[in-house]
Amino acid sequence: MKKVILDVDTGIDDALAISYAVAQPDVELLGITSSYGMAPVEYTCRNTKHILNVLNKDVPVYKGATAPKKRTRVYNGRIHGKDGLGNTLGAVNETGKCILDATDFIIESTKKYNHDLTIITTGPLTNLARAINRSPEVMHSVGRIVTMGGAVATPGNASKFAEANILIDPESADFVFKSKLPITLVGLDVTRKTLLTQGDVEKWKQFRTSSADFFVDFTQFYLNAYKKIHPYLKGCALHDPLAVGVAIYPELVQTVPMNLEVDLSEETLGRTVENLNIETNEKPNVDVCFQIDSKTFMEDFFTKVDHLLSIKSPERV
Repeated sequence: MKKVILDVDTGIDDALAISYAVAQPDVELLGITSSYGMAPVEYTCRNTKHILNVLNKDVPVYKGATAPKKRTRVYNGRIHGKDGLGNTLGAVNETGKCILDATDFIIESTKKYNHDLTIITTGPLTNLARAINRSPEVMHSVGRIVTMGGAVATPGNASKFAEANILIDPESADFVFKSKLPITLVGLDVTRKTLLTQGDVEKWKQFRTSSADFFVDFTQFYLNAYKKIHPYLKGCALHDPLAVGVAIYPELVQTVPMNLEVDLSEETLGRTVENLNIETNEKPNVDVCFQIDSKTFMEDFFTKVDHLLSIKSPERV
């Protein structure tokens, strides 16, 4: 069993990534850590718990960072809704707050499992940066980190140059990249080649289960946003689920080792770019995904998530 921590900012595609992760028979999901990102952390933590409850999965959820290292996060709800899940859940109920600490959990899990642990991040890298900063020797024993973020050879989605997860907290992302941990970057270079379409949502409608109905509601919001922002695409990108896929099935992608850093100049803030001025004997710090077997990934994603959503939830007493 592959031991995994999923670090999220749930987020519609994070919700899809959670469903894909819990559907994997060979994955032991130790816990899910949440942070601000697509919504404030109180919302993303609540969203994560709700997704797990809808899917009838018991995984501990930990509350993490509330803000970027140096910047202010402004939420507009344009792509994920004001609540992060297509305005399906609304405001947070105070009684449903998360209290478990994400940074402590990441450090303690790494200390316990070392090279057997894989950390998958699908939000800003603030939680991971805090763990590395607090306990660098422990974190350098981690087996692998798979990060959804960046746009190395393609335009960004939050600016001309930058992908959203990196732009939200560029200082933390730059710190993580330069930490020399074993990082695989799953960026827009490959995630835009994997799509969820209107036809996929229509299929979920036919399941007539409470989980499928809920996924239809928030995914339709995502599809509608994509139709306005990216009308040339035939669906919405499976950004975060692909990071889960690459962590479990590394053969899905072809990578190039690069000395990657994050541009912190205001004109090109958040751009993920190779440092060509680095010493020639310096080892690359990130494996960047550039090729993806989209067909195999999407077949596996929909096979497993379709099955999960087709299961009728047991009646709760």
